[in-house]
Amino acid sequence: MFVRRNVTSLAPALAAVILLTAGCGGRGDAESGSEKPASSATPHGYVEGAAEAAEQQSRLLLGDPGSGDTRVLDLITGRVHDAARSPGATALTTDGRFGYFHGADDTRVLDGGAWMVDHGDHVHYYRAKIKEVGEVPGGTGTSVRSDAGVTVVTSADGKASVYPRAELEEGALGTPVRLPGTYAGAVVPYAEHLIALTGERGGPARIAVLDRSGKQVAAPEAECEDPQGNAVTRRGIVLGCADGALLVHEDDGAFTAEEIPYGEDVPRRERAVEFRHRPGSSTLTAPAGKDAVWVLDVTEGAWTRVETGPVVAANTAGEGSPLLVLETDGALHGYDISVGKETAVTGPLLKTTPEAGADGTPAPVIEVDRSRAYLNDPEGKRVYEIDYNDDLRVARTFDLDVRPSLMVETGR
Repeated sequence: MFVRRNVTSLAPALAAVILLTAGCGGRGDAESGSEKPASSATPHGYVEGAAEAAEQQSRLLLGDPGSGDTRVLDLITGRVHDAARSPGATALTTDGRFGYFHGADDTRVLDGGAWMVDHGDHVHYYRAKIKEVGEVPGGTGTSVRSDAGVTVVTSADGKASVYPRAELEEGALGTPVRLPGTYAGAVVPYAEHLIALTGERGGPARIAVLDRSGKQVAAPEAECEDPQGNAVTRRGIVLGCADGALLVHEDDGAFTAEEIPYGEDVPRRERAVEFRHRPGSSTLTAPAGKDAVWVLDVTEGAWTRVETGPVVAANTAGEGSPLLVLETDGALHGYDISVGKETAVTGPLLKTTPEAGADGTPAPVIEVDRSRAYLNDPEGKRVYEIDYNDDLRVARTFDLDVRPSLMVETGR
């Protein structure tokens, strides 16, 4: 259960509500499914078993590695829903709808029941039942990446399998297509193709563009030494490399790779190895060692190093929003990226240490959407909702009955 504090609105709303196009599907309760269409014609955007809404239907998937308990916090209604336990899960990732609980040997797939569909000129938001999908092979070190058509699971040994997205949405794993060979990093769906890195892990790798069956159809002239981390943006796929990043972009069927160098020799311990950003944004963040954060503006093709205090977690909504950094003092700090200056700071929100995450225990994370940020407090068994446009004001506090050491936001 939870208690609201400092409540200023029922739920975070988008800065501009996306209007639904005429004739979109009927409404219904999130847990019971949507109403049937009133007419025999299928309305534009109708999804069987889901209710359509006029705003983002954000939910937080939460996991407690110690007990295996799993919860889904609906940020619209404020309700907390139980889900099947995930004992042994050490990491949690998402593709915007599904949560992937990574265990020692397998990855459990949970449909969080909230997602969006971007049609370019308009967006559809949906909510449906939370449901179990199953487990896919591959535990620690497994990467899962998705687009509207497929979900690709790449195991730690570089083997990759492609799962049909439509079957996952129906609640089944389906029969995956096993890609030939092994890869030097996560295989990422993009522009109706797959972006892969070929070569030995830990060494120079080359980009390969594959079709959905795994056949190579293009090979942009670019090399990525010591590939680490990747992110999907509206500008293309960003791959972290020893000397900066590569941006893989598709234009009218042609694939290119653009180098975005640091512009300086960066020690290995200070390189960007794991990107965090708001889905849909082209501004990425990554720790730059212990006391700084890299901000990569993909549109401008430029890196900015922001000097901070000791970093536990970082993220930003991009587009002029502050850089949010949880530091070892337990406070959330806001920085103006353009000048690298601190602009706001909260009081201590949670207990943390310089070793947070170093002992294998998941460190807290910052999830960001268009109007709010969310910070999990495992020790205090709570999640904070932060209005980052209002001097990091704590808008709501959700008290829980589990330690939410693992957290992702869905519905975006």
